[in-house]
This record gives sequence, structure tokens and C-alpha cells, in this order.
Amino acid sequence: MSELPVRPHHAIWPSRMPRQLTVPDTTLGFNLEVSARRFPAKEAYSFLGRTLSFAELHRQSLALAGWLRAKGVQRGDRVLLFMQNCPQWPVAFYGILRADAVVVPVNPMNRADEFTHYITDPQAKVAITTADLAGIVAEANARVAAPQRLVHLLVTRFSDAMPDAGAIDPMEAPSEAILRWLQADPPLPDFATRWQDALALGLDAPPSQATPDDLAVLPYTSGTTGLPKGCMHTHRSLMPNVVGAGVWGLSTTESVSLAVVPMFHITGLMYSVLASVYQGLTAVLMPRWDRELAGRLFQRHKVTHWTCIPTMIIDLFGSPNYRSFDLSSLRHLSGGGAAMPQAVAERLQSEFGLTFAEGYGLTETAAPTHANPPERAKLQCLGIPIFGTDSLIVDPTTLKEVPVGETGEIVSHGPMVFKGYWGHPDATRDAFIDIGGRPYFRTGDLGRMDEEGYFFITDRLKRMINASGFKVWPSEVELLLFKCPAVQEACVISARDSYRGETVKAVVVLRDEARHRTSPDEIIEWARAHMAAYKVPRLVEFVDQLPKSGSGKVMWRLLQDREQEAAAG
Repeated sequence: MSELPVRPHHAIWPSRMPRQLTVPDTTLGFNLEVSARRFPAKEAYSFLGRTLSFAELHRQSLALAGWLRAKGVQRGDRVLLFMQNCPQWPVAFYGILRADAVVVPVNPMNRADEFTHYITDPQAKVAITTADLAGIVAEANARVAAPQRLVHLLVTRFSDAMPDAGAIDPMEAPSEAILRWLQADPPLPDFATRWQDALALGLDAPPSQATPDDLAVLPYTSGTTGLPKGCMHTHRSLMPNVVGAGVWGLSTTESVSLAVVPMFHITGLMYSVLASVYQGLTAVLMPRWDRELAGRLFQRHKVTHWTCIPTMIIDLFGSPNYRSFDLSSLRHLSGGGAAMPQAVAERLQSEFGLTFAEGYGLTETAAPTHANPPERAKLQCLGIPIFGTDSLIVDPTTLKEVPVGETGEIVSHGPMVFKGYWGHPDATRDAFIDIGGRPYFRTGDLGRMDEEGYFFITDRLKRMINASGFKVWPSEVELLLFKCPAVQEACVISARDSYRGETVKAVVVLRDEARHRTSPDEIIEWARAHMAAYKVPRLVEFVDQLPKSGSGKVMWRLLQDREQEAAAG
């Protein structure tokens, strides 16, 4: 490991931790093999009271790998993983890796219009999903040209990993609405194979040939223009944060985490699938956020670690029962995605003695590049660069470092940075700059660094909306809105929201035949049917025309500034 330059945060670096980590030169799949050998009977996951041991997690992943190889999946092939949090998610994840294939985690909120891209772009032939989403996969697949279509679809039911009906302990039970959803068994597409049938075959996979430098995970992130792009992560680029999570968060094999951040998301994947298995700790799974259930699970399972987004904590405080929630076992509370309101952070400290340690990272950086030391956290702060990471604030135009306290673009160099965008060499090249012979990733976020080396975000270079931690890329929403029969043009901007922080607003020019016949609510309803819920505009404004530059480009910044001025007053 090469020595990094001395930075201000080194003076306040926690004495309990090394500045750099020696990371095992192994694959992610090997981590599961080790934990299954070391802790065969230990609970890896708990789901509504039913547990999955490390040995059983390993056994099922091997059986799934055998099925995948029997279906023709080869080393380096991409396999789609499309489901909400449940034990089958990590089984599928490690099964895909054991088949030497690449996991493509897909947001389960995506609709058919969006899902087609995840079939065609990574050239996937196999998808693994849950019964409630199988129809979306089939609908999307039918819209794809025949040579590009999925060939195999493996479908599981949530009930495959749940206690028998009527046997769920009330302390573990979700709301009635969520329970009905979990117990549903809708009809499956003709080309689907049931999960239980595939595992029951007990097929063997050949010995793994994967190396640390093989592509392991291809999570997608959207950008300022165009469709989502796949971020190429190898076993080697993921392992630093897998190892670092336990060191930074002081977790051990005796720790218990609450796994509610979606596993498809890089943060949920890192903490609830990769780090938890590496450390051999128990993760208590929640398929969807349910504040009352979360409150009970803290007490039932003596949860010690919780990675979340601030809106979950705000919602927890909104429960009429929150004073009865026993959080006394909680030792480490962390998260990011959105700023933690100071009032909420102070309430956490005064009522529960808990410090919320914010962090910062992107899909391109396998979640964190920065984190607040729990023992020295600053509010509404990204934290300091973590193990082996160097970050700078540079002028976005000149790319020269700016003085302490001045605003510029955050750039980061570290072992967790991705290898580039799948199929987009130009975008990959543009994402990096060379500083002192090292490649630094351009985050697109504007921020500043204080005199102690803590980083703060101030704005974004990229045109992005952060709604409760969900990143919404306006260009993607616009592309979908153009498919609406009533829409001639649309420009998507952010609007203030007291709960979400930001929300999505669409400024729309209607087609002539739709004018005076279409309401904003109708546009919103159409959007709900064609895009993930977090992308749906909450506000729609009709205009006669959109402001455009001399080159014909929509002047979205002008609309955004007008919106901010109106909100201010």
C-alpha cells in the first residue's frame, strides 16, 4: 500500500483504528464459505422469526449455483436480482457469485418500462425475482427484441422463507397489509421456474474459478443524461468496505444488525449482505420499513447496529408508541443519503443517548468513502475520509485544490472506487482526474472541508434530486414522461418537502389535444403506473412552453431557480 499524503483529519484520527487496512486477497464467495465453516449453526438472518443459519445459507447458495450452471450460466455472465429484502436475496447473491457470474441488483420499485433496460444493457439471460414482481419481468421481457430476451426466470415466494401461516410471533409480525403482500402467491409466467423446485434438484456447481479481480457486482446508477449506467465492481473493490465496516463500527460476531435499507442499494448490500456475512453477525431482515415492527425488533433481538436513512428515525419518533421502544441495546447508529436534522439528532442524544454518525459515498465507491468517527461525530457532516482514502476539494473548472473552507467539487481516491461504467468508456474517462499520479473519482458533489479535515456537502454539480435518500435523476424521469400520451415536453426539477427534504416536480407542456382536458393528478397517476414510486412527481405544473437556450436546450436551471425563489418567499 502506498503512503497517502498527510491531511488535517489525520490529527484527529481515532487512535483505536489503523489508517489503512490489510484486506484479504480473496473473493466475496469465499467469505461465506469461511463463516459457514466457523459458525455453521449461527443465525445469519432472521426473517419474521424464522432463521437461516450460515451453513444453510451456504448450502442453498451452492444448490442455486448448480441450477444456474445447468441453465448455461458461465463465468462473467450477468444475472439480474430483482426483489425486496428477504433471506432469498443473500442466497441468490452468493449463488450467483458461486456460479462465477456477476450480480446485477435491480431496484424492486422499477416498473416494466424501466426494467427493459436492465435486460438489454448488461445482456442478461437469467433473472431471479419474487412472485409479486414476476409479472413486471415478463411484461418487460415481452417488449425486448427476441434475441435480447431473458431465457430463464427463477421465482421465489416470500413464504418460502417465512414461518407457517398463523405461526408468526406478534412481536415479529408486520402490519396486516404487509403480511398479505408477503403471503400472496400470484400466477407465474410460463417460462418461470419455482425457487423450491430449483433448490430441490441439489445440483452441484463446478469449483469456482473466480479471482479477486473478476467483476462481481454491477449495480446501476443514473447520471445527468441518458439511462442508468452499470458501475463495475470487482471482488477487490468491494472487499475494503466489507472489512472496514466492522472496524469502523466496532461490530463483532456477537453483534446484531437491523437490515431494513434495501439490499439492492449499495449501502444495504454492503452492510446487510457483504459485511454481515464476512463478520459472522446476525442480521434481522425487514422487507419494508414498518416503524412499529422496527420498534419491537430492537427489543426482541437486542439490535446493536443500525444503518439507516434519517427519515426512518424521524418516522420512528412519529410513532405514538415510540416512548415504549427499547433501544438500550443499540451501540452504533449510522447512515446517510440525506442530512440528519439537527433537532432530531439532539433528540436522539437526549432521549436515548445515541449519536448518529453520518457517512458519505456513492454507488461508484461501494458506499462509504467518508464517515464520522462515532466518538467524534459532527452534525450534518459527511465525516472524514476512511481507511486508505484520500479526498480533496477542487475547483470544478481548473481541477486545482481550493483552500480550506472554500467550496469546490469533492474528489476521492481509494481502494473502494469502481473500475468504470459498463459499456461507457467515455463516461469512465470523464469520471476521473489525475492528481499526483493517482486517479481521483469526480463525485459531482460540491462541498467544503473544515480545518480539522471534516467534509460537508453544499450543493451538487450533477442534476440530481435527493428524496429521502433516494436519488432521482431528472433526465430519467423526463424520458419516461415523454411516453405519456398527454405530454409534449417536460422538465423535472426539485421542490422543497418538509418530510422528504426534496421532492420531484414536473413542469409540463401538454399536447394540444390534451390541453384543458388533463389535470395534474392524471399526469401523476400515469407516472405511478410507469415508474418507481420514488421517481413519481409529487407536483405537476402546466406551462405553455419551457424556457430554452439559443441552442434549443431546456433551461432547467432557470426553472429550478424560480422554484427556489418561490419557496423562499
